[in-house]
Amino acid sequence: MKEAGQASGVGIKPLIRVLQGQHEEIPPVWMMRQAGRYLPEYRQVREKAGGFLDLCFNPELAAEVTLQPIRRFGFDAAILFSDILILPLALGRKVEFLVGEGPKLEPMTDAAALKNMRDQPDGNVLAPIYETVRRVKSALDEKTALIGFCGAPWTVATYMVAGEATPDQAPARLFAYRDPENFARLIDRLVRGSIEYLVSQLKAGADCVQIFDTWAGVLPPEQFDRWCIEPTQKIVAGVRAQVPGAKIIGFPRGAGAMALPYAEITGVDGLGLDWMFPRSLARDILQPHVAVQGNVDPLALLAGGAALDREVDDVMTLADGPLIFNLGHGILPATPIEHVERMLKRVRGA
Repeated sequence: MKEAGQASGVGIKPLIRVLQGQHEEIPPVWMMRQAGRYLPEYRQVREKAGGFLDLCFNPELAAEVTLQPIRRFGFDAAILFSDILILPLALGRKVEFLVGEGPKLEPMTDAAALKNMRDQPDGNVLAPIYETVRRVKSALDEKTALIGFCGAPWTVATYMVAGEATPDQAPARLFAYRDPENFARLIDRLVRGSIEYLVSQLKAGADCVQIFDTWAGVLPPEQFDRWCIEPTQKIVAGVRAQVPGAKIIGFPRGAGAMALPYAEITGVDGLGLDWMFPRSLARDILQPHVAVQGNVDPLALLAGGAALDREVDDVMTLADGPLIFNLGHGILPATPIEHVERMLKRVRGA
């Protein structure tokens, strides 16, 4: 049975209250990629760490960069510093990050590559990630939430099949059309691995988790149902089977008209919106069913000035319902720090 304070929301972190469907007069704020290259302190740690993966797997340094934006801006949530391609690495696939080129993986050109994947993630590979979660959790105050995350199976699969980022994710889409049976095997393995990965983050101290489906928007409706909604529904159910009541945010970038069915079928508590999603529809169609998160255009934040003010004010029209104020995708590296400060002052009424 809940204590009286819990029932009324007292003592619960603002971001979690919103994910419970409550309205906050000043919505909780965080930004995707809030620990990153726009911060000089991040660049210093990144140089010290060496390679990107070296930073991800160093709990001391990863915890430091996770906490940097909290110290500087006082965001209402910290998000674990890591990457969605950590899971393929734990499943036995080769993953590296090349300076100026981004992630590179060994392409999965046919079903035979599935035989070289582990059935479950290697716990030794993921152990440093969980240690980072524990360190960050111990450093946060009682009001600041910690968000863990994974990549959605479809988005992770697009990188695994192509071996790199592609403009339209054609390699994965072709694999799914030509050999749906084996593509489903890949997706199912990622579903199982994602459940274990998220459950372990929650048990290590994460207050909630987010599932990033960055490339969901390239799928037509039938394929969206099969490769985006169904796997996410399985992950949500699988996580809650082990962590009852786990709070989960879904971010199906580019979902458009599929946003409401995604929210209803998957059972996520929060729905991240990209900057292209109409806010009137978010207010009228989505917020009666699910908390929404977003959706400032990252370019408006980069631009600053009156354009940023208008964008902030428009997102704040959603603040009468359950809203987590965020961007519609990750902050751009060239964004001036003073623009972030301006945005926060406007949201918080300072």
